[in-house]
Amino acid sequence: MPRPRVAPKRSHAVRETIEERIVDGTYAPGTRLDEVALAREFGVSRTPIRETLIQLSSSGMIDLRPRRGAIVAEMSPHRLCEMFEVMAELEAMCGRLAARRMTDDEHRMLAAVHERCEQARDEGKVDDYFAHNEDFHRLIYAASHNGFLVEQALSLQRRLRPYRRLQLRLRNRLRNSYSEHQGIVEALSKGDGELAAQRLRDHVIVQGERYGDLVASLALMHEAKAPAAPAPVKRRSAKRDRG
Repeated sequence: MPRPRVAPKRSHAVRETIEERIVDGTYAPGTRLDEVALAREFGVSRTPIRETLIQLSSSGMIDLRPRRGAIVAEMSPHRLCEMFEVMAELEAMCGRLAARRMTDDEHRMLAAVHERCEQARDEGKVDDYFAHNEDFHRLIYAASHNGFLVEQALSLQRRLRPYRRLQLRLRNRLRNSYSEHQGIVEALSKGDGELAAQRLRDHVIVQGERYGDLVASLALMHEAKAPAAPAPVKRRSAKRDRG
């Protein structure tokens, strides 16, 4: 009998777990991800695992290679910084257009999501905040009313998703993120495209202390996952050996 189709929430959890294992170094670059083993571990059929691997391939986190399967891709801090730079410019463009084009309904929806972010911040629920944070940014993309720009922004947002989630666990980042959202909402409400663009750019870009904190967090996680080095073997002196 075929297994029942995996619920969307369960499938989403599988993807998030695999994403986090790639980011924290559990699955190091070059690791082969076996569909059968993953399906057995998560208690699902191979279909949702295959779908997850295809999604992770499209986001650049793994490479799908003929006869080798899914291989974890290399992601250097420099490459990550470059991607955040492009993301910041895409979001700035969305904000500039949204400030001119947002409808009253879109303003109301953004305000409602902003309130949900506030509640998650106050309760210290990082995962809830991240989910509402994604909605916040996607609403701004949609409010640009530029279909091609929305496609590009969503594509890069998916690629950076696990790293943006990691950022929220950095010191004071949750509270600072919400304050930055507040400034973005105010700029959009005023219809000030340049101010909205600048605030979104500053919100997304990873530079200075934030870049150092992110790289340090990645390094710490990788070190924690690395196997301990074997203890050096003490050699007995030649004189003692002869005795």
